[in-house]
Formats: sequence, structure tokens, C-alpha cells
Amino acid sequence: MKAAILGEKGVEVCDVAKPKPAPNEVLIRVRASSLNRADLMVASGIQHGRVGGVGARLGLECSGEVEAVGSEVNGIKAGNRVMGSAPGGFAQYVVTDAARVHRIPGNNMTYEQAACFPVALQTMHNAVMTAGRLKRGETLLIQGASSGVGLMGMQIGKLMGAALVMGTSTNAQRRARLAQFGCDLALDSGDPNWPEEVKKATGGKGVDLIVDLISAGVANQNLEAAAILGRIVNVGRLGGMKGEFNFDLHALKRIDYIGVTFRSRTPEEVCEIVRLMCADLWPAVEAGKLSLPIYKTYDLDDIAAALSVMGANQHFGKIVIVVA
Repeated sequence: MKAAILGEKGVEVCDVAKPKPAPNEVLIRVRASSLNRADLMVASGIQHGRVGGVGARLGLECSGEVEAVGSEVNGIKAGNRVMGSAPGGFAQYVVTDAARVHRIPGNNMTYEQAACFPVALQTMHNAVMTAGRLKRGETLLIQGASSGVGLMGMQIGKLMGAALVMGTSTNAQRRARLAQFGCDLALDSGDPNWPEEVKKATGGKGVDLIVDLISAGVANQNLEAAAILGRIVNVGRLGGMKGEFNFDLHALKRIDYIGVTFRSRTPEEVCEIVRLMCADLWPAVEAGKLSLPIYKTYDLDDIAAALSVMGANQHFGKIVIVVA
């Protein structure tokens, strides 16, 4: 079968052995996969958790049809249309833990659309609801809101009862589209005065919860924009891995600064994240209340070009790989 791997000279598509499902796993005939920032890290040679180095298989999520299931799997059978988080998902076939796999609701959702959901749902439900502890009536800010996970984070906040949802983007055209995905106030994180806009919108209090996909250069502005006893969840580092941090302001406001990643989580922890997400969000997924725009689709053989587009950071929403 074909799969995207990191070769000696970069990402390449080559023939590898077709996987077989373990007792608790599902074998999926992949029809579509979508890109995530972690794929860029692996493609550049950076270790991402347990994945990295020459020979590493790329991809984190996919959709397709179940071809076979392990002996311990219940509720999913061959022929089902499914989506799920699946390491190595840029391939014609992939295996993944059955607890990570969901039936695609109805007949109207395409494979391309379904492939956009798993990582965004899991990452942002965990960041907003579990780590971020969002309560109904609180305010929420998503830093880096025009990414797929950012767009999903705003929708989750609105669905779960946030009184005010804010999102940032440095691009005016992208900011103009954020309202379609639950954003009440779009902010330019490149404007040094954006924390003052947050304070004005919250009656001087500041925002209760910031889910940060940028980090580095906006870290101190986040502290300025946060309320006393606010929470900041560090999800991504689009703006860099290191930067200045105002420790005194952090202490003064008694802010909870929380780091999250899937890289150090056990399979059991990931399955629990999936379970909690489904309990809160799956009815909304089935009802079509959550959506993600597809920026562009590429064939599996063009994976290198797709990664290049993501690296340029000019897209809005998800980049999808169609697998023949």
C-alpha cells in the first residue's frame, strides 16, 4: 500500500506493508486525511512524541471504510463509514484504537469533511472544557482562531455556553470570516492594543479563558488580557517555542497557566479524552451544528505540496489529502 513517510531527502510516498489490526484495533481503508501542525514538525525532522525520524509515517486523522476489526472490538464492523484520530493516517490503510473511531453521521457528510473533525474535536474539547474548565456564562478567547482547531474551539465555546467568544488573526480577510464559526469579537493579535479591546468588551474584567495556539510573542499580552483568576491553556506554538514572560503579572492576577499536548499522553488518556468529547459534542456533530471549512484538497502523491501550503500559513480552515 502507499503511505507518506519521512525519507532521507524529505517526505515521500512509497510502498509499505499493509497493517493488521490488533484485538482492540480497527483497520480503515482511508479515503481522506487532513493536515495538522504536528505533521509539519515530523516532516521537518523534529520528533513529535513517539513519532519522528527517517521512516516515520505522517498523519494524525482520517476517514474511510472499516475493512476489518480486532477480536475485542464491539459496535464497529466492516463496511462502516468512519472517522477517527489515527497515527500514520496519510496512507491507503491505517489501524487505530477502536475507541478513537466514530461512525460518520448520516449520508450527507463527505469523507473529506469527516477527515477534518477528529483532532480538532479532541484537542479543543480538552483545551476548552477539561483543561480550561469553561463554565456557562464565562468569556473565551482563542488565539490563532483561523486554524482548523481554532475555528472548532470557538464553536465549542459557543455551544457550551460561553457568554462572549473572541478570536484572533493577523489577517483582515480571515478575521472577517470568524463570525461564521461562533466569534463575537475578532481581534488582530498583531495590534499591540488588542488586550485593551478585550478589557473593554468584558467591562474591564478581562477574559476568563484564553486557549493559546500562538504562544511566544503574545504570552505577555495574554496575561494583560486575562481576568484575575483567569486560565490560559497553552495548546500550540505557532509564534515560537520561547519568549518573554511577565512572571509578576502572572502572579498578580493569580492566573492558571496550563500546558497540554497529546505527545506525552498514554493511549488510555487519549481514549478518555475521546470519551469526554463525545459525551459533550457528538449530538452536535450528528445534528450538523459544528463545521470546518476545507481550504484545499490534494492527492496523496502531492503531500509535499500540501505541507508546503500549510507551512506558508496562508490558509483558512483545513487542508485535506484525498486517498485513492
